[in-house]
This record gives sequence, C-alpha cells and structure tokens, in this order.
Amino acid sequence: MTFSQFLSILRARWWVVVLVLGLTVATTAAVSLMLPKQYTATASVVVDFKPDPVSAVVFGGMASPAFMATQVDIVNSERVATRVVRNLRLGENPSVRQQWLEATQGEGTIDQWLIALFQRQMDVRPSRESSVIGISYKAADPRFAAGLANAFAEAYIQTVLDLRTDPAKQYTAFFETRAKEARDALERSQAKLSEFQKSNGIIASDERLDVENFRLNELSSQLVALQAVASESVSRDRQAQGGQGDRMQEVLNNPVIGALKSDISRGEARLQELSTRFGDAHPQVLEIKANLAELRSRLDAETRKVTSGVTVTSTINRQREQQVRVELESQRAKVLRMKAVRDEGLVLQRDLENGQRTYDAILQRFTQTSLESQTTQSNVNLLNQATPPVEPSSPQVARNILLSAFGGTLLAVLIVLLLELRDRRVRSVDDVVEALGLPVLGVMPKPGAKLHLSAARPALPALPQPAGAD
Repeated sequence: MTFSQFLSILRARWWVVVLVLGLTVATTAAVSLMLPKQYTATASVVVDFKPDPVSAVVFGGMASPAFMATQVDIVNSERVATRVVRNLRLGENPSVRQQWLEATQGEGTIDQWLIALFQRQMDVRPSRESSVIGISYKAADPRFAAGLANAFAEAYIQTVLDLRTDPAKQYTAFFETRAKEARDALERSQAKLSEFQKSNGIIASDERLDVENFRLNELSSQLVALQAVASESVSRDRQAQGGQGDRMQEVLNNPVIGALKSDISRGEARLQELSTRFGDAHPQVLEIKANLAELRSRLDAETRKVTSGVTVTSTINRQREQQVRVELESQRAKVLRMKAVRDEGLVLQRDLENGQRTYDAILQRFTQTSLESQTTQSNVNLLNQATPPVEPSSPQVARNILLSAFGGTLLAVLIVLLLELRDRRVRSVDDVVEALGLPVLGVMPKPGAKLHLSAARPALPALPQPAGAD
C-alpha cells in the first residue's frame, strides 16, 4: 500500500476516524472529570555527609547511589510506617477503625492495614546528583496529604537516629563489661611484675648488664682480631712447612739471607767464567764449587731459622685466640644468665604494657559508644516541610485529553485499515492497475465536474500488434 492509497482510504472513511477519535476524547474527558481529585504533598529531607563530630565517621564527599537507595528503602520500610501510625495514634481513631473493619472484616491488624495503605499512596524519590530525598503522599484531602508527608519525614529522621543509637547502646554495654575485665587483668599483671622485681632485686635502670654487655663486645672484637692474625700466621706457617719458605716476606726481607744470595750469585758467575776458561777439574773451579756449597748450606740454615720463628708466632697466636675464646664463652654465659632474668622481667613488663594499652583502647571505645548512644542528632535533617497543595495532582484533564487524542487517532487509523481489509474497494487508478493488471485507457469525470480538453482526450497507449501484421 502506497501513501497515496492510504490517504485515499482515510478520505473515504473520514467519518470513522472522526467518530472513533471523538468517542475516545469524550470518554477520556468524562472519566477524568468524574474521577475524585487527588492532592500530592511533598516533604524533602537532606542527608548530611560531613564528618560525625561524635564518631568522626566520614561517609564520603558525594552520596553514592547505593547509599541513597538504602535511604529510600528505609523510608519505604514497615518500621517507618509503623512509627507514623504510632506517632499519629491512628489505631485509636474510631473512624479509622471503622474503615478498617469495613475493608478487611476484622482480619489482620489495623497497623498492617494502615501500613499497606500508606505505602501504596506514598512515593519516595531521591534527587539526581544530590543528597536530597523527596517524600510525597497522595490523598483526597490536601491537609491530610501534607500531614502524612511530614509524618513520614519525621518518622524517617527518628528511625535513622534509632539505627545509629541502638547498636551504640549494645556496644556500650559490651565495652563496659570488657573494660572491667581488662582493668582486673591489668591489676594482676602489675602485682606479678612488682613481686618478680622484688624477689630478683631488679630496678628500673640496671647498669650492670650494660657493663657486662660492653665487656662481651670487647672480647668479641678481640677474638675477631686474633682470629684474623692467627689465620694469617697459620697460612704463613703452612707456606714455610710446604717448602716455600724462601718466598716468604720475612725471608725475602732478611739482610743476611740477602747477602748470602748475593755471594752465591757472584760465586756462580765466577764459577761459570773459570769453568769456561780452565774446565771443571781446575783447582780454582773446585774451590769456588766448595765455597758455593758452603754458602748454600748457610742460606738454608738461615732460612730455616727465619721460618721457625713464623711457626712459633703462629703457635702463640693460636694460644691467645683459644684463651680469648674461653673468656668470651664465659662472659657470654654470664650475660645470658643476666638476660634470662631480665627477659623474664621484660615479659612481665610487656604483659603490663599490653594490658594497659588494651584497657585504654577499650575505655576509649566505651566512651565513644556511650556518647553515640546518647546523641540526639542524626545525619538527616528536614529540608522543606510539606504544605497543603492548592491544585490537585490528579486527574490531569488536559494531559489525559492530549494522550487520548493521540491514542484515539491511532485507534481510528487501525479501525479504518481493518474495515478496508474486510471490504476492499477501488479508490484510485493505482488500485485498478494493481487489481486487474490492465492499463487504464481513461477516467470518467465525476458528475457535475468541468471537463477540460486534456481530460476529454487522454493519450492512448500504443496497443500491441497482432502476430503476422505488417
């Protein structure tokens, strides 16, 4: 279906569109005027996120969606509604009890009936990107709507305060018991420490242990130094005993050994010269060889004398190391005995300090929870009090008529299309071409219409030639 066909259908059945639209708008207007008027009053509260001066709790710079959703759930809770019923004493009102009996035949409780009725008529909405919550109530009486909105706001503030103070009261009783127990444990620790110090003669500033520790450190330093010297002496002794004595520093720096080595060097040079000139059997050659043998013997004797001194030094250093080690072990045992007594006293001292810290922490928490349980200010405050509205919030006749006009138009178009589908008619040239599949040769004018020349002689389309024609 083309748009022109759709318009032609609407033009042909315009009376259906007008009838359906008129009936829809008229019915909506009549129903809107017949409905009882409802008035909506709104009270607003603001949630404060500044640090709590009592508990020093910071809720954050901005209201989180989860926190605001929790506050909305609290306003809609049965606890707040029950407080409203009790604050207004609606259960004691004879007219309210009569309405309850007529509505429920006495089943359930009047509080439950009122809570369900209030929750249906109440609307709670948090403001976008702020910490303000609007509490709206709808009723036929504007003063009653304003009173219920203010009652819910006040009950919500009181409930939030109870949600803070009730746990604080329970914590106060708990910390009070724990504080008494911690104080008794502190007194026992103090008595035990005093008895221990008295029995062992320990005072607060014991300088003897510091002196013994200083002596222990001195012996430890001496032992380390002697170990280094002894290790060096042992290495030099092993070098001397291993046939490498001539390479030791003491041997190399000895003047006698140096002179003997020089004489040997000159004798070997003289021996080589005479051996070349006279041969090995010459008397001078033999004499020089004898002199060289005597010099080497003296060199060996002098080397052994020097290296034996290294061995003696190594033995002495090891003995000194062993002696200092024994003294160090004795001093360490003495210090350990003193520290054992001191450590036992320190354990008792730490127990006393821990008991004092525990008691202070519990006493601080007890004081804080006691203040929190006695607070009379919550973090929710009344921002705007609800006032009786002048204009009703429902029914909104103009809005309902506009919506009914839009819906009635859609309904009328739908009905027209359904009627057209049940009784399909030719309304334009396009309908003839689509239905018969034949070209249109001309269009008869409507009766009384003026006939133009172009319309009287329409152009005929070229007819197909029969088969075999010239």
